[in-house]
Amino acid sequence: MLENEAINELIGVDESYKASDVLLSKLTDKKQKIELFNAFLDRESDLSFDWFTDYFQEEHSDRKNKKQDFTPDGVVTLVSFLLGATSSNADICAGTGGLTIKRWSENKEASYYCEEFSDRALPFLLFNLAIRNINATVFHGDSLSRQVKHLYKLTAGEKYSDIQTVDSLDADKFQTVVMNPPYSFKWNPTADTIEDARFKPYEALAPKSKADYAFLLTGLDRLADNGTMAIILPHGILFRGQTEEKIRRRLIELNQLEAVIGLPEKLFLNTDIPTVVLILKKHRDTTDVLFIDASKDFTKGKNHNYLETVHVKRVLDTYKRWCSSDRYSSVVTFDDMKENDFNLNIPRYVDTFEPVKVKPLAEIVKDMQETDRQIQKNANDFLLMLDQLTSRDPQTEKELKDLVSYWRDKYGTKKGQQTRLPI
Repeated sequence: MLENEAINELIGVDESYKASDVLLSKLTDKKQKIELFNAFLDRESDLSFDWFTDYFQEEHSDRKNKKQDFTPDGVVTLVSFLLGATSSNADICAGTGGLTIKRWSENKEASYYCEEFSDRALPFLLFNLAIRNINATVFHGDSLSRQVKHLYKLTAGEKYSDIQTVDSLDADKFQTVVMNPPYSFKWNPTADTIEDARFKPYEALAPKSKADYAFLLTGLDRLADNGTMAIILPHGILFRGQTEEKIRRRLIELNQLEAVIGLPEKLFLNTDIPTVVLILKKHRDTTDVLFIDASKDFTKGKNHNYLETVHVKRVLDTYKRWCSSDRYSSVVTFDDMKENDFNLNIPRYVDTFEPVKVKPLAEIVKDMQETDRQIQKNANDFLLMLDQLTSRDPQTEKELKDLVSYWRDKYGTKKGQQTRLPI
């Protein structure tokens, strides 16, 4: 992994905030682009992961306003494996391209499409696609309003992709769609947004304060009829009410939801909240939905948790076998979800309760006897302290004696030391 200082040196900046502008300028100059790519590959030859995830998140991301939480490697691996092989992949809210890079590393011949709003992230995304010589199209703009800033076409060359700005992009559908959109992002739909083909079949719009379902339906709109989509979202989308409940109900009625996979908390750098992966398809052979509770499967780190290979494998094996397993997964029928008013909160369907092991009766009695002995000892010790107290005030002295007598009678303690401490 390249250190932040090394990345700044390779880009040619002394401060990280300058990196995006300088990088975009070099990418638009063929000679500088080649020199830049060659310099990076001299320092790091492993193209299977995004070199900029931590760099961008630490130096450039806007968690407060843009809700930018870049996908950690374990989650990237899980989601890509869940989607499997593909001939075309769309990454909505692509960031610097971590999810797309993982998809590409397993599907080198596929074509790729990315959408990203952030002006700062966009140059890193173009860099990541071009240095890997990927055929791709990039929508730089607002995925929800569809307002365009720039459109790019990347064409694979002898070693690196050629980058061109274009006036339009084909409205393609993709075999796989992968998404990690900004969580609970505010958006501003207009009065006629409900007539948009993305949203009309679901008979409701995501609330203005939480665009999670707006992003989901935007990604689903780009999915081919025989395709599979994976999206990472906060748990609230499983059970929040009002319009989100209506959309959730329609997704289930239209039989487009295939799996709900709960992940551990503290996987992301900038948020501690647990997340969930939803798997969606436009056409399915069954109306059952697989629920997996993987929230307890992680490796604890200093500042956040990690998904390791063993945790990813357990999810994948369960998904492939499509089975219920004790305290981990459950295959849930449409009727069960309907009976729960289409509330998809995972504990409703996967019972992870583990009964506390009851000690043998002899051991319980022994513990009680030890507790009684400790109570008696503490009572004796307390009486010893009480018995040492005295006062020059006759009334107080009488009250102290009464207290000592009461304590001795109540706990059967022996008379303590006779040394008196004046109070």
